[in-house]
Amino acid sequence: MILLGTLVNALAIVVGALLGRLLTRIPDSIRKTVMQGIGLAVVLLGIQMSLGTDNFLLMIVSIVVGSIFGELIGIEKTLNRLGKWLEKKVGGGKEGGIATGFVTATLVYCIGAMAVLGAMDSGLRNNHDILYTKALLDGFSAIIFTSALGIGVLFSAVPVFIYQGLIALLSTQIYNVVSRTMLDAMLAEITAVGGLMIIAIGINILEITKINVANMLPALVIAALGVPIVEWLSKFF
Repeated sequence: MILLGTLVNALAIVVGALLGRLLTRIPDSIRKTVMQGIGLAVVLLGIQMSLGTDNFLLMIVSIVVGSIFGELIGIEKTLNRLGKWLEKKVGGGKEGGIATGFVTATLVYCIGAMAVLGAMDSGLRNNHDILYTKALLDGFSAIIFTSALGIGVLFSAVPVFIYQGLIALLSTQIYNVVSRTMLDAMLAEITAVGGLMIIAIGINILEITKINVANMLPALVIAALGVPIVEWLSKFF
């Protein structure tokens, strides 16, 4: 079952969020410190991921072009509108609570090497070990996120299931399009660019400044498409 790992991952987020809902009485000082610790860990993860690039210039171009495209189509605004819609339907403890939890958790769970590689491993080899591991991590972090950001974290399970599910299904045909060597190179750059976005998410969690991370998402596509383009150009220069 190709989607088994993705399904387990989504359910882990739901269970973690429900458990986190029971921990809303944690003192604000503890919650703030825990979130700061998570923010620092997220920044470190992003740094480790971004250092894996084999083409620093491609990473910069991907972020710049992807961010411009994302700003033009308003991905961040769309996610926030969806979060606000959920907030009106479900209700929240405070204005913006559900939207904030939904957007933050969705970005954290969808951007990263484990989401992409795990889903691809499910599709290519029907092996769900990476996604099972991710499910444990996401479930635990969902407890913390929900206790701090609210029940909006629970709804992030839906885009996680759709995102990883589509990657898993599409990856079953990927070797008909690219070679294994090319795929490995593309994954390396996707991971590196994703790492920069993970750093930005960490900065948002630490409340240092507000970065529209969702608007950078097209950079992942730019990075993937840029690898064969760079390889083709290298033949002439």
